[in-house]
Amino acid sequence: MKKKRIRKVLIANRGEIALRIMNACKEMGIGTVSVFSAADRDALHTKSSDEAYFIGEAPASESYLKGDLIIETAKKAKCNAIHPGYGFLAENGEFAQKVIDSGLEFVGPPPGAITQMGDKTLARKIMMEACVPVVPGTADPIKDKKKAKKTADEIGYPILIKAAGGGGGKGMRRIASPEDFDDGLKRAVSEASSSFGNPLVYIEKYLEKPRHIEFQILADKYGNTVHLFERECSIQRRHQKVIEEAPSPTLTPEEREKFGEIAVRAAKACGYSNAGTVEFLMDAHRNFYFLEMNTRIQVEHPVTEEVTGIDLVQEQFKISSGEKLSFKQGDISLRGHSIESRIYAEDPLSDFYPSIGLINELQEPTGNGIRIESGIKGSSEISIYYDPLIAKLVCTGRDRKGAINRTIQALNDYVITGLKTNLAFCNFVMEHKKFRDGDFDTNFVNEHFKPEYLNRFENKEKAVLAAVAAVHAHNNGGRGKSGDQGKMKRTTSNWKSVGMALNMR
Repeated sequence: MKKKRIRKVLIANRGEIALRIMNACKEMGIGTVSVFSAADRDALHTKSSDEAYFIGEAPASESYLKGDLIIETAKKAKCNAIHPGYGFLAENGEFAQKVIDSGLEFVGPPPGAITQMGDKTLARKIMMEACVPVVPGTADPIKDKKKAKKTADEIGYPILIKAAGGGGGKGMRRIASPEDFDDGLKRAVSEASSSFGNPLVYIEKYLEKPRHIEFQILADKYGNTVHLFERECSIQRRHQKVIEEAPSPTLTPEEREKFGEIAVRAAKACGYSNAGTVEFLMDAHRNFYFLEMNTRIQVEHPVTEEVTGIDLVQEQFKISSGEKLSFKQGDISLRGHSIESRIYAEDPLSDFYPSIGLINELQEPTGNGIRIESGIKGSSEISIYYDPLIAKLVCTGRDRKGAINRTIQALNDYVITGLKTNLAFCNFVMEHKKFRDGDFDTNFVNEHFKPEYLNRFENKEKAVLAAVAAVHAHNNGGRGKSGDQGKMKRTTSNWKSVGMALNMR
């Protein structure tokens, strides 16, 4: 296969993942082109690329989802590749094929693999044929309600009705009994249709107390496929991940090897190349079941990079350029432990409802073992049009205890004002005995979290904000404000600055 050097890439995304890709490109000497909507005219990703092009109004349907315009822009900018990041068009097989047909390189898997794994019922069939264990359920989308009810009776309640073309917890309904079947089916079909434009749904057995464990895959275009071990992603709210870590605190070395091999088999079964993730559910009896395959770079990829030392985004570019993997399975080893906390603009006291608005002040933690992936700066706006992710806080230690303690310190050092955040919730998780003991599953939030538990964390945050304000006032001679002279240089943690402020009064 002829190698094709990628010299200039259009990044068809926004925010922190666009910046993450840009950083990889800069290290590899690849030129970068960003695209932006009306809402992102002054965004960090827009200003950080070599070139930037306006592609439409704020709604994603009028900008970041306009595949033909993005391809046209890439050609206009004389790019020879497009990287989709995650979300938007990243798992759209039709878009990937159009990119290739236009003569550009798609930095991702083959369109066929994207399409096959995007159809959840087809993916289940492919995995069953490859002897990859799947959760009991229907092999095809529901077309006959009577037959579907019979299947549900056979596998036993509770069950899940899930969108065939879905993901991210959308278009999914838990059905506790036969009496709830009709209404649950109707709601699932409606959600699937509105969220994905595809009303087809299927049935899976609902697993009690499952853990969500996924394996990172890298595969080149020559059939060489490896896994980079697993990530534990069981701390979720509304079926969406909040805390991820690598490695999982529950897997034994034997299980890690066994299910890593199964993940590689799953990737090969759909002719996969590039970076991808095979997701599993592990039940209370430690049985593993294929859940889905994400045919893109994952939000939580940094924890895998931290414990393996392999830059996954750079590997994506190398694979797309026609290079062979430079390492084999035996060359990859684990070192230390890494935890990612997704810092969201949302209110844990109100069912994690998004908090939209302007960030007044942003101070990020720093120090050894702390990595921040962010697409914003102070005074940035969290827009109603996009995911309310502020940043990803990645903390790595020599072992899991060290990573947890480092995360707690970093969360304590974080200052974000102007809107609600989940900082206190992340701190709650880190300090919870079940989490520290590694004894948790995807029901952790429902079983162990109550909004009133955050009161002491909220009081801490209020004390920190008061301290920060006092330090600002002190540094400005009591004038309270602005310009470089008014910026506080942080040399202590925010909790220590509380005492500092008290001494000033």
